[in-house]
Amino acid sequence: MQNFLQRVKAIREGLHQTVVGQDRTIDLLLTCALTGSHALLVGVPGLAKTLMVKALAAAFHWKFARIQFTPDLMPADINRI
Repeated sequence: MQNFLQRVKAIREGLHQTVVGQDRTIDLLLTCALTGSHALLVGVPGLAKTLMVKALAAAFHWKFARIQFTPDLMPADINRI
């Protein structure tokens, strides 16, 4: 248990160093990742949403892929990615 807590703390600190000023969002995103939940990040351009998710994926050694949503995007389009 102690090892797990140390690893989570290290990931959290790394994310906070990578993305500055988004502490609450990072903590909520990390909570979603650890509980197997989903998150939808919505905001104006320039809030480091992509950087935040890339850093989280790297910390957990996950594959990262980004989908740019447009009004004409269909579910079948996502299955091809």
